[in-house]
Amino acid sequence: MKIREHYIRKTLLSFTLVVLVIWLGVYSFFNFLSEMSSIGQFNYTTFEAFRYIALLIPEVAYKHASPVILLGCVLGMGHLATTNQLLVLRVSGMSIIRLTILTIKTALIFVIAVIAIGEIFAPIASDEAERGRSKALDLSIASQSQEGFWIRDGENFINVQKNIDGKLFSGLTIIEVNSSNKISTVLTSENAIFDGKSLKMNNAEIFSIDGIKEIDDISLKERNSYNKTVSFDQDLIDS
Repeated sequence: MKIREHYIRKTLLSFTLVVLVIWLGVYSFFNFLSEMSSIGQFNYTTFEAFRYIALLIPEVAYKHASPVILLGCVLGMGHLATTNQLLVLRVSGMSIIRLTILTIKTALIFVIAVIAIGEIFAPIASDEAERGRSKALDLSIASQSQEGFWIRDGENFINVQKNIDGKLFSGLTIIEVNSSNKISTVLTSENAIFDGKSLKMNNAEIFSIDGIKEIDDISLKERNSYNKTVSFDQDLIDS
């Protein structure tokens, strides 16, 4: 009995793996086609496109696990039926209920593996994929945290504590970095309005840092209103 169960389990796992490989291959192919328009822009090469697509594979496997597992088990059982192996198993005393339970157990092996991939590896790989692509294309990078969200705007870093409606921000901090990768200016504001091209900051405080001396000099300026031009767009905020 154990030999027969092992054979059935091996058959179902094999067909599910084949379906998964084909599924990921087709998805990766069409994903690569969509990336072709970006290849050649800034530092985004063919290698970067392949790297981006490869890092998204764990997320794709996680999101499409249900149809892949279902199709793999159906094809596996279909193969056993068309080759009369299923009939031999039934004649040898294996009941339909036993076959069903064995199929469910085999599917659970994939479910557990996919959950582990989706919860552990997929988020890390997806974040790395987006960071690498954004860096190669010289795009702004946004990330969520408990302190609101961060956006990299060129060489500057912007933190928004609360995004009210996509245009009105509360608790804004802008960190400007000079060519020596040192902080040159820090701007803070109680709230700001984003018009698509610039941030209109209300009650802004501007801390200028002079790093020429051994001990940095920090000067403070206060403005009732201050405009800061930015390069990110509305789509990045909405995402």
